[in-house]
Amino acid sequence: MMHWEGKQIVMIGAARQGVALTRYLTSKGANVILNDRRSDEALKNIREELSHQNITWVTGDHPLEILDGTDLVCLSGGIPLDLDIVQEAVRRNIPLTNDSQVFLEEVPCPVIGITGSSGKTTTTALVGEIARHHFALRKPGRQVWVGGNIGNPLIQDVDKMHQDDLAIMELSSFQLEIMTKSPHIAAILNLTPNHLDRHKSMAKYISAKSQILTHQNPDDIAVLNRDDPRVRELYPEVRGRKITFGINPPHDKQDATYYKRGKLYLQASGQVAKVIPSDLVNLRGTHNLYNILAGIAISAAAVFSLQAVYDGIVAFEGVPHRLEFVREWGGAAWYNDSIATSPERTMAALESFDEPIILLAGGRDKDLPWQDLADLIRHKVDHLVLFGEAANLIFETLGKTDAGIRPFTIDLCESLEDAVKQAAQQTSPGDVVLLSPGGTSFDEFIDFEDRGKRFKQWVKELT
Repeated sequence: MMHWEGKQIVMIGAARQGVALTRYLTSKGANVILNDRRSDEALKNIREELSHQNITWVTGDHPLEILDGTDLVCLSGGIPLDLDIVQEAVRRNIPLTNDSQVFLEEVPCPVIGITGSSGKTTTTALVGEIARHHFALRKPGRQVWVGGNIGNPLIQDVDKMHQDDLAIMELSSFQLEIMTKSPHIAAILNLTPNHLDRHKSMAKYISAKSQILTHQNPDDIAVLNRDDPRVRELYPEVRGRKITFGINPPHDKQDATYYKRGKLYLQASGQVAKVIPSDLVNLRGTHNLYNILAGIAISAAAVFSLQAVYDGIVAFEGVPHRLEFVREWGGAAWYNDSIATSPERTMAALESFDEPIILLAGGRDKDLPWQDLADLIRHKVDHLVLFGEAANLIFETLGKTDAGIRPFTIDLCESLEDAVKQAAQQTSPGDVVLLSPGGTSFDEFIDFEDRGKRFKQWVKELT
């Protein structure tokens, strides 16, 4: 464990992860300079929240002089590495870290880390559910901690954890790109274009994701998607045991999970076990079948009982803002998929429905390709309602639309609230109205959760 007493630390970014790490570091006696480019007025609530902490605030800019005498620079999740102050820290050989790295260095219990371009929130929550069932049977009194990029940063609870507990953390590419420690069990669910506005290239994005494997040792376990060609290219990075997951059975006796004739199977140590019939899974879509198969593989790595795996899957109803049913209105079923912040995720959502679809898409673009989604919209979507900064981009990607060809109508709206009202005018009995934006929420909302909550509010207010 690190000795923090008297260390001078610059924390860049007063967002959720930065605030949690600041609390932890000050509780350990560190002298923290909390730096955020937002104004004092914009940070008023956060400053009040941290008023009892030993913090020096520097706001409005990122002055380089705050690096003088600094032992460590910590980055909140949204801070890019090409920021001038970060580059200057690197030039001065000041180490960089973040809340996830510090957590992995300080945590007393085993850790499961889960990353991927899509599905990581669902899979992390599912593994948490399975783990709780296992602990209830095998380790009563011990606790399962779920957090990271999902829920709360785990650093805020690390002092409450015991060696017999288990931590399950969702990790984003933003967190992974500077990390030099990997979890005992590391899962990569898939690798598709995402966050290219941050990483600039697919190669750099994959490099960031692969950090979850890079620092493992021979006693650790990697769980990988064998159906994803980009993930398969990372097989040489595996230092210890490997468990794969995919739809079809593997060609050899490798440890793996797979789907066959309506059932999900686990193959391990040369033995095959039927885990659960697929009709007991509560989640829609092939992408969720992959998430369940990944969850079973991770559970095998963690040596959870098959009974706990079965019970956890049966009990799992999904996560908020991921294909979340909101209500029936106007004869249509309304779904909230606000967590879909890339075109790839929106495509997965569309493939989950056979009913006529009214799609609400937009938000802020992340420099990702939209053409494949545009092609699927022409095949699956009856009515398209576009909103936010990306509305015109998606409209232009679709190109000319002909009468009688999907989408039969296209509407452009300034805001999501306007989009909800417009979609309400298009509904017919049997339709699905789907918010699955494909873009981030930052043009209009704090985050995807805020966007999803507001969407649900506006849908429930329809009369």
